Amino acid sequence: MAMVVKNNMSALSTLNTLNRNTTALSKSLQKVSSGMKINSAADDASGYAISERMRVQIRSLDQANSNAQNGGSMMKVAEGAVSSTVEILKTLKEKAVNAANDTNTDADRATIQKEMDQSIDQINDNANVTFNGQYLVDGSKNKEVHQTTTAMTNQSLSTSTGSGDALTGLKARNGDSLNIHSTDTVTVSYVKDGKTHTSSVQVGTNTLAGVISDLTSGAVTVRSTNSMIGKDASLNTVNTASGESAITIASSKSGIDNQIAGFTMYITDNKGNVNKSANAALDAFDESIRAQNKSEDNSIVMQVGTKAGQSIKVGLTDMKAQALGLQGKNGETLSIGNQEKANAAINVLDSAIQKALDQQTTIGAVESRLEYTQSNLTTASENVTAAESTIRDADMAKEMTEYTKNNVLMQAAQSMLAQANQSSSNALSLLQ
Repeated sequence: MAMVVKNNMSALSTLNTLNRNTTALSKSLQKVSSGMKINSAADDASGYAISERMRVQIRSLDQANSNAQNGGSMMKVAEGAVSSTVEILKTLKEKAVNAANDTNTDADRATIQKEMDQSIDQINDNANVTFNGQYLVDGSKNKEVHQTTTAMTNQSLSTSTGSGDALTGLKARNGDSLNIHSTDTVTVSYVKDGKTHTSSVQVGTNTLAGVISDLTSGAVTVRSTNSMIGKDASLNTVNTASGESAITIASSKSGIDNQIAGFTMYITDNKGNVNKSANAALDAFDESIRAQNKSEDNSIVMQVGTKAGQSIKVGLTDMKAQALGLQGKNGETLSIGNQEKANAAINVLDSAIQKALDQQTTIGAVESRLEYTQSNLTTASENVTAAESTIRDADMAKEMTEYTKNNVLMQAAQSMLAQANQSSSNALSLLQ
């Protein structure tokens, strides 16, 4: 290479190398200091876009997990309220069984009634429990329901039982006669709108449907004698669990105000003795469809996924005393004022307990599902984070090696640039 002064090519070449080494060192320094091998889209355009999408997903998964945890907390509040109601109902049944015993006087029953009234009022307080200002089990968070009628099904009578069968011809499930005689007395008690109604008539030639309709003044009628019970609040057809025919009775009108909270039917002979075998079969009308008022869809929706529609929808039914059949719309509570009323109250409370347990089961199932959801979201977030780390995070050992290399190269280039600049100054010696 010729010795020149104007264009020092050795210095220019060394300077370019120095600039490249400086840039490489700067990038290595950035990677080491940030811990990421991709700090901008310029480092790796496709990798940057993929990792950013993953970061969006990670943050969404973490928020969904938080949503599920908050949803679980809300369900625990609702469960606590319903659990308290169940405990109260167990106590109320204990009191009703006590009041049905004639070792108690009516004055004793009046005292027990005061306890029951306070407990029923507490059930209403439980139903007004809130979470973040939202009422949960007062019916305001119910799913979409159509107005329904109370239906009670008896699967202790023979499958061949018809509504027009005479009481004297009724048979148990196993085909044995109930031994009801025409001289016996049949008594029917039912609770409607908080009031207990009781009527009796001699069996005579009365039919099952006739007695039920007459002694309830038409408030209760035989709905069906086959396996179909009716339609629930979602308009789904409800059948007997076994698929066999059974007698189903229903209130004549729909809605909570017209629900039949409890139905009791029993036989006594002309000496006043109880026909236990007959009563075991007749007093077995269990609620199969719950009376509800029409409701729009106000279900609780918990967003537990990163996509639209990935949610859990929960409808919580009305747990107030009136909905449970313990209180009328005018505030009148279930009475145990005498033996007959106390006896009728037992079935009312059995039905109320079943309603409360059904709600508690629903809440418990949602809580269990939310726990699985949280576990799933945590695992998903962990795995996506691992994938994002593979794309974005720097291998510190490798980057430190690169940093050391680039640092040495830059120092070498600086040294060589000084030497190249010195070679140009050597040309001046020719001018001396």
